Amino acid sequence: MDTNYLQNNQDRFLTELIDWLRIPSVSADPKFAGDITKAAEYLKIRFEEVGLDNVELCPTAGNPIVYGEKMVDPNLPTVLVYGHYDVQPADPYELWDSPPFEPVIKDGKIYARGACDDKGQVYMHVKALEVMKQAGEFPCNIKIMIEGEEEVGSNNLGIFVRANKEKLKADVILVSDTGMLSNDQPSIEVGLRGLSYHEVEVTGPNRDLHSGLYGGAVANPINVLCKMIASLHDENNHITIPEFYQNVTELTSEERAELNRVPHSDDEFKQSIGLPDVYGEKGYTTVERVGIRPTLDVNGIWGGYTGEGAKTVIASKAYAKISMRLVPNQTSEEITALFQKHFTSIAPSGVTVKVKPHHGGEPVVTPTDSVAYQAAADAMETTFGKRPVPTRGGGSIPIVAMFKSELGLDTVLLGFGLDSDAIHSPNEHYGVFNFLKGIETIPHFYRNYAAAMK
Repeated sequence: MDTNYLQNNQDRFLTELIDWLRIPSVSADPKFAGDITKAAEYLKIRFEEVGLDNVELCPTAGNPIVYGEKMVDPNLPTVLVYGHYDVQPADPYELWDSPPFEPVIKDGKIYARGACDDKGQVYMHVKALEVMKQAGEFPCNIKIMIEGEEEVGSNNLGIFVRANKEKLKADVILVSDTGMLSNDQPSIEVGLRGLSYHEVEVTGPNRDLHSGLYGGAVANPINVLCKMIASLHDENNHITIPEFYQNVTELTSEERAELNRVPHSDDEFKQSIGLPDVYGEKGYTTVERVGIRPTLDVNGIWGGYTGEGAKTVIASKAYAKISMRLVPNQTSEEITALFQKHFTSIAPSGVTVKVKPHHGGEPVVTPTDSVAYQAAADAMETTFGKRPVPTRGGGSIPIVAMFKSELGLDTVLLGFGLDSDAIHSPNEHYGVFNFLKGIETIPHFYRNYAAAMK
């Protein structure tokens, strides 16, 4: 690989990424629909510039999928690259040190919504292809598919995949939408948790009531909702939904010991997020809590009066968004049904409860003895100078399980983000080092994989 070309063009690569990050491609809010299209069109042009063929914006019932390919030889293996160009909402804007869609580079990091998740990591693949084109080196066939609905559940991706199995035919999936332990200790995620996400609504009286005239005589939906949520964990932070753990795969003591060999410091973990102590399910380490154990968290809660000053009301309604991260052998369908049944059953008689499921996804564990994993590990060892360790990630990428079921393909999660990158939070950022190191590493993966598949 021509490292001089990367070095000589790194400022331009960063400028192009910043231009893309300026486009607020928020998929959750319809007011950004035009920007979603703009972001997809920007990527399509970049695909064409780096020499991909059959580049197109593939329409779906939602946001378009950007597709391109470089088919060198039908006898060579094919890698299908997946990523997403949509981003999380930037709210609350006032907590950003700089505007989320006016990217800035400071202290060696790019600050912007989507900098790490996932525009910055997608753009590594685009620029890696440019570096390979410049060197005249495409050691295998490459297909690349970047969607615009990952942050809202990828509702149309499965439909697209099922309708285009021949188009997407490949030997392995390559995804950079994850992270690694540190810049000093690279790692590759080999497990992801699944997801079951809900919105709940608790309704009491038919209108907001004066809390003096009615307080004490009617069920307050906000009070009730808080009690219901609090009951979902016991004193050991064990989830209380009946049968929630019935299919959870318990790791052996040897497997748990191996998992805990990854470099981790609870003190550094606490310091990085400003906490006085760690917290979680009794009997498990921090590494285990975020990798191999299911969770239940409230992602948002609201109701009543939240403006300036006082307004003494009992709200008619209260709401919350609740998500559960799932581990192998749990399914989103099973957990969704268990949650709906339990949450409605614990409501007192003075209120009514609605549970609205949103998106879900399945947990997945990928093999570490595959040709593709070894190719990725060798690539990271070449560029970082240290062998990556396998880790279990706490997040969810539901499409990984879908790729396995629909295309029969395993996925390599070659991510370069860090836990400290504040994805989904104010001041999201991505290291310039990580961005450039990804561009340097990806061509080595293609070369290693092609050589191993001969």
